[in-house]
Amino acid sequence: MAIFTNSIDLTRNLLAFNTINPPGQEQECAKYLASLLESVGFQVRCYEFAPQRTTIVARLSGVSNCLPLCFTGHIDTVPLGMTAWSRDPLAGEIADDKIYGRGSTDMKSGVAAMTAVARQIAQLPTPKAGLMLILTAGEETCCQGAYHLASLDNALGEAGAIVVGEPTANYPSIGHKGAVRFEIRTKGITAHASMPEQGINAVYKAAQAVLRLQEFDFQIAPHSSLGKPTLNVGTITGGININSVPDRCAIGVDIRTIPGQNHVEICQQLQNFLGDEVEIELLNEVQSIATDDKNEWVQSVFEVLEPYLKTQPVAKGATFFTDASVLTPKFGYPPTIILGPGEPEMAHKTDEFCHISKLEEGVEIYRKIAEAWCR
Repeated sequence: MAIFTNSIDLTRNLLAFNTINPPGQEQECAKYLASLLESVGFQVRCYEFAPQRTTIVARLSGVSNCLPLCFTGHIDTVPLGMTAWSRDPLAGEIADDKIYGRGSTDMKSGVAAMTAVARQIAQLPTPKAGLMLILTAGEETCCQGAYHLASLDNALGEAGAIVVGEPTANYPSIGHKGAVRFEIRTKGITAHASMPEQGINAVYKAAQAVLRLQEFDFQIAPHSSLGKPTLNVGTITGGININSVPDRCAIGVDIRTIPGQNHVEICQQLQNFLGDEVEIELLNEVQSIATDDKNEWVQSVFEVLEPYLKTQPVAKGATFFTDASVLTPKFGYPPTIILGPGEPEMAHKTDEFCHISKLEEGVEIYRKIAEAWCR
């Protein structure tokens, strides 16, 4: 892989690594990033939660006892989807102020920007505070790499504040919703399709549950920045052949949560609401996070951003989850901002792109945030 000369080149280099998850295979991309950071003085450790599923933690020490600023992002991407792309998703093609490719917005542009800035900060003669980069594998599958780091002794250390480079078009979010996913199952009795009265149709039971879920009330007030929790039925699977009454059906439910909600309690709410006709299994979960927008560091980030946004930022939250759901609690809840150059509306889409102007702007913003912390 050729050395990069700017953040655009670096983004294109990262896009050339096929890190589609599954299977992920982030190892080569992680090694490339590790070499870029090691070459300017970062101490880098690599951690694998599975073969070729590599996360890196890179540290640059400061001369004071101030806790480091942490930048974090993920290097895995989602699958390409069934719709044909008009451009090569791994080539980083450029046209009309856009870099195209899977992960260009979510979030290899953000990783490129923070890596480029980290290399610049390493050139400071005596940084007061240190800098840390956590670049994870497996974020797209419920933060696997971050959870693995958090389970290890002394892999993370401490951080004084966190910048998560997920796509926000360079508008700051002070938190994000959590997510909890359930499989809701119904049971029936199989029978010949010509004699349905001899069986009990599990799909009919599931259909009734789905319709009821449209009316489900979480019984919690909206969060001031994150709004209301949401529920989506994403999958329904039942029956094994068309000419039999199905005796099994499963519904996949995705719920996005806000601070104050307990995922186990939500499971019980669903059980009480749907009744004994269903069985519910919690599949996976990540927590919501929210930082007080009056926090001094958050306000300093807002001040950095004001000239770029042409207005004073207001506290907003992201609907999607990030590795901060794992890292922020593990670090003891330092102030956390979600801020990246990618376009949130382009995440996971066919012909995904990031605006070059946003990428270059993001580098400037990250540099100002990092210099203010480290100097």
